[in-house]
This record gives sequence, C-alpha cells and structure tokens, in this order.
Amino acid sequence: MTRHLILASVAVAALSLAACGQKSTETKGAATPAEQAATPDANPAATVPTPSDETKADVFAAKAADSDMFEIQAAKLAGTRSTNPSVKKFAAEMVKAHTATSEALAAAIKTSGATITLPTALSSDAQSKLDDLTKADDKDFDKKYADGQVDAHQSALNLLQRYAQDGDTPAIKTFAADTAPKVQKHLEMAEGLKKGFGTGKDVAKAQDKADKAQDKADDAQAKVAEKAAPKK
Repeated sequence: MTRHLILASVAVAALSLAACGQKSTETKGAATPAEQAATPDANPAATVPTPSDETKADVFAAKAADSDMFEIQAAKLAGTRSTNPSVKKFAAEMVKAHTATSEALAAAIKTSGATITLPTALSSDAQSKLDDLTKADDKDFDKKYADGQVDAHQSALNLLQRYAQDGDTPAIKTFAADTAPKVQKHLEMAEGLKKGFGTGKDVAKAQDKADKAQDKADDAQAKVAEKAAPKK
C-alpha cells in the first residue's frame, strides 16, 4: 500500500509540473497591451519615402520640377539682392539653365506618354529654404545663397543619377541622363562661388569656366540651328 501511495504522489507532482509549464508558455505567448505598444511594426519605415521611390516617374518628375522651381526663384532673388557681379552672373545662368531643364522635363513626360501633373508651387521644404534666404541680411546673402546652391545641386544631381540608372520610364530616363552632366557643372560652379568668399580667386576661376562652357554650348546650338534651317 505504501508503494501505491508513493506512485500516486509522483503522478500528482508530474501533473502539477506539466500544468505549470503550460501556464508559463501561455503567459509568455500572450503579449500585454504595454508590450504590444512597445513593439515596433515589422517595417516601421514602410510609409516613409525612400530613395527607391525616386525611381518612379511621378515621384522623380515632381522632385525634379520642384528643384528647378527652387533654383529659378532663388536665382531671381539673388539677381536683385546680390551686389557681387559673379554671384549675379551665376544666378542669371541658373535662371536660364533651369528654365530650359523644366521645359525639357515636360517634353520628356509628353514623349513618354505618362500621365504626370507637375507641381506649380514649391514644396514646403523648398519654400522654407527660399524663405530663409529671403530673410538673410545683405552682408550674409551671397554666402548663404552659394551654400544653398551647393546643397541644392548636389541633391538634384543625386536625384538625376539615380533615375538615369534605375528609372522606370525610358524617355524620362534619357532626360535624367542628359541633364545630370549639366547639373554637375552647376555644382562645380556653386562650389567655386562658395570657396571664393574666402579667396576671391575661385569665384573668378569658376565664372571663367562657366563662361567658356556656355560659349561652347551656344556655338553647338548655333551649328544645330544652322543645319536644321531650310536651304534656299
């Protein structure tokens, strides 16, 4: 009888341990509301725009158009606010160049057949940068404009190169590939302006380089127009 009592006790103990183990597992598997709130989603950045979005034609086009509008408006502001001849000349070139790329973008979209409506007003980020530039003191304006131009052209170059490489619409990819080298030159010019406020020499050097590049482009355009003109 003693043997039966011992066996019964062992069986009860085993059942109790099993029940405790099951309860522990169930408790661990059920997250409390606090634990659920503290646990991030599997992809918390899913709704945050990433560079990969810029390979989509509509996203790229909107950002490219916004960049051009900012460049044109900032340059027009520099044309009226700056007293530095090199800065004013650079600004005038930016108005001309980015007006041309805006037209080229619209033409590329039309050629592609894509249904894309370009923005007609600056994004909040671009408007904020333009507002900051507008508020700059006269003595700080030129440097602030040059600093902003370096940042803006670097961002534009990154955007263009990314779409030229991985974009989803051939005609717009061609636009990006053709425009990137022009923006690269603008970036180099802006960097020269930025450095020039310390030495003066870099401003003149960058402007001279820009003048030669523009003369070369004008000559090439004139030759194209001459060839295209009907012969008498």
